[in-house]
Amino acid sequence: MENQRNLILAVVFTGLVLLGWDAGMRHFYPQPAHKASTVLAPGATEAAPTKPTREGGLTSDTDIALEQKDLAATLATGGRIPIEAPRVAGSINLTGALLDDLTLTRHRQTIAKDSPPVRLFSPAGTPAQYFAQAGWVGEGVAAPNAGTVWQADGAKLTPQTPVTLHWSNATGQTYSIRYAIDDGYMISATQTVSNAAAAPVVVRPFALVNRTRKTASLDTWNVHSGPLGQFDGSVSFATNYADVMKAPGRTMTADGKPGFVGFTDIYWLSSLIPDQTAPAQADYRALGNYLYRADLLYRPVSVAAGAQSSLTTRIFAGAKENAMLERYEKAGIPNFSLAIDWGWFRWFEKPIFWLLDSLFRTVGNFGVAIILLTLIVRTMMFPVAQRQFASMAAMRSIQPKMKVLQERYKDDKQKQQQEIMALYKQEGVNPLAGCLPVFLQIPVFFALYKVLVLTIEMRHQPFVGWIHDLSAPDPLHVLNLFGALPFTPPGFLAIGLLAILLGITMYFQFKLNPAAMDPAQQQMMGLMPWVMMFVMAPFAAGLLIYWITSNCLTIAQQKYLYSRHPQLKVQADKTAQDVARIVARDKPAANKPKSR
Repeated sequence: MENQRNLILAVVFTGLVLLGWDAGMRHFYPQPAHKASTVLAPGATEAAPTKPTREGGLTSDTDIALEQKDLAATLATGGRIPIEAPRVAGSINLTGALLDDLTLTRHRQTIAKDSPPVRLFSPAGTPAQYFAQAGWVGEGVAAPNAGTVWQADGAKLTPQTPVTLHWSNATGQTYSIRYAIDDGYMISATQTVSNAAAAPVVVRPFALVNRTRKTASLDTWNVHSGPLGQFDGSVSFATNYADVMKAPGRTMTADGKPGFVGFTDIYWLSSLIPDQTAPAQADYRALGNYLYRADLLYRPVSVAAGAQSSLTTRIFAGAKENAMLERYEKAGIPNFSLAIDWGWFRWFEKPIFWLLDSLFRTVGNFGVAIILLTLIVRTMMFPVAQRQFASMAAMRSIQPKMKVLQERYKDDKQKQQQEIMALYKQEGVNPLAGCLPVFLQIPVFFALYKVLVLTIEMRHQPFVGWIHDLSAPDPLHVLNLFGALPFTPPGFLAIGLLAILLGITMYFQFKLNPAAMDPAQQQMMGLMPWVMMFVMAPFAAGLLIYWITSNCLTIAQQKYLYSRHPQLKVQADKTAQDVARIVARDKPAANKPKSR
């Protein structure tokens, strides 16, 4: 009866796990809602925008259509300087000197071959508003503003041809911004004020990034999306959009000297890097209507008569490619590679990423790289597995003595445990030694999970057949006949071929393990492969490939070690027979009605 109760509890627990997992996945990885978002009037209380998706972007059909319409109209009006660089394309708006049109040419929005490039910056007033600006605030002197129309001394911004914008006021001051771009994602804005008047003037240089929250990616417990900065040598992921909303006066001043400040999504980053020779402060502002701003404010500068003052702010606007971020870090931006939210275990995750990326560059297929990584990990842990099997053999050798102790002290569980522990010590057996390989795999599995979730290098990487994106779940599901039926199964029933292979390989792996002496524990172990099949189905396909490969290698490893230790196989078979007899013996007793 107790075994039946345990089995019922196990089934109930399994159901709760499946339902809870589906609810959790729908919360942390929601699909676009495809409904219009309400735009609030300035000064109104801001409601939460439509639930963001994992990668971010507009989720409302109305906003998507309006964005396309507004872009076509805004970009066709002229008054722009084109940008052409190896990784970005777009234009600078001469009205306001705004960097408000930028696409990332090496990254596509979807896996479709005709998918357009990812758009990072969009002009002000469009649903996906997102731009950067450099300028000045004048103290008693006219300075350019968002409506100022600048003149340009160049026709196109490229890595070989910088462009300088300039504007003069009526009192003898000329303002200029020299834009230069490299072959990556860095744009330098050199701001210069020339004073031809007879008296000094005071101006305060600034730079800002303005964006809408509508296009933000999902902010979760393990992947930050929102305001991001490096202050006093430490990268801070602590501030989110809600924090900025709650700040007094809708302004949150960042504490410490800024190394960089801006906004991050899971794969994209916009960041301002201040001139290291000019003291600066940073803050975040909530502007209403889902709009937010990161400000970089320099100290006021007094420009003497007949003199000029210059400083350079760098603007990173692009993909969080690890190699690119490390390149800029080596060039003098401290901790810039930590804009990727590696978390506390980056000391382990970054080597896993490096190894995976190196294998991928060697073989040209990221799925194959995952398989090779698994093979490397299992090979490194083979000596540990050998010790595990030796421990299992020792455990099996003392089973008869354990049975005697269990029978002798069956009415005194505390004494029974004391005697069993004494037996372990006497025989030199460690009952936990068999768990070591499992514990050693946990960091590898978690590191691979973070790498697949975080790093853009793995985004849209295909494997074989139907697996076109290893960072996304298996796209085919059994219940809709692999897309033949016009419906999408709910998360906890969205079982694909990879999840089924995971369950099967785990089942055969468990079958090779020595059977547990406790029938209830044995039943639980029998359910475990199929529970994991449901639990792991919504995870990235790359993770399932890692686990399936690991299971297959474990099966091969166990068969090899059984061939080296035949006595262990014989003992395991005997134990399985003993457990079967215990189960058969207990069934009649459990089914027998109680006497009144």
